Amino acid sequence: MKARLSVVIAVLLVWPAAARQSKQFALDSAIGLRLVNVVVEPDVLDGKKGVRVAVSPDALRRLQTMAPDEQAKMESLAIVDGLEFGSGAIEAEIAGAPAPDAPEGARGFVGVAFRVQPDLRTYDAFYLRPTNGRADDQLRRNHSTQYISAPDFPWERLRKETPGVYESYVDLVTGAWTHMKIEVSGVKARLFVNGGAQPVLIVNDLKRGATGGQIGLWIGAGTEAYFRDLRVSTD
Repeated sequence: MKARLSVVIAVLLVWPAAARQSKQFALDSAIGLRLVNVVVEPDVLDGKKGVRVAVSPDALRRLQTMAPDEQAKMESLAIVDGLEFGSGAIEAEIAGAPAPDAPEGARGFVGVAFRVQPDLRTYDAFYLRPTNGRADDQLRRNHSTQYISAPDFPWERLRKETPGVYESYVDLVTGAWTHMKIEVSGVKARLFVNGGAQPVLIVNDLKRGATGGQIGLWIGAGTEAYFRDLRVSTD
């Protein structure tokens, strides 16, 4: 009887791990990425291979002809082809800094979009503002991380309607590799940075509900970013 019970317990312990499927992407080239207003090329940062992502020259030309509200609606993504994601975990090493020609308000915005829809404009995302992490202004520090839900809930609306709820502080170094982990379950998501045991940002009401979609490398205007070692596990 004891032997039989041990077998049952072993099966119960192994089954949840087996149910989760994991995939790893080195991100050492643009192969397998669908580019949306960005250019992607292999590069090395601090001795680690990855890809450099920046707004494409064509997109920059178009931005110059747009009004500020239109500029905010232009997405800058590199979609990982053939990868569907609903709930699970997304991990990657990322780095961001303002581009040499960035406007004054640039913060090196860099992050990961998930549940991206076919229109490439509808998704949820967590991103970092690296230059805020060690700013002398405490209010800027409090805006180091951000959750958004495009297109209906950009950061401006979330900050105005629910200040401090969808952004938080975390220590960041501009232009340095930073480990990001996003855990998603239904309408809830948590952001972890640099291997911390506790999340730096918790969202209990993902604005688009419990949906599915693709994953994208995300950058904001005026950003030069790097990505490497993307790992995705799905439930």
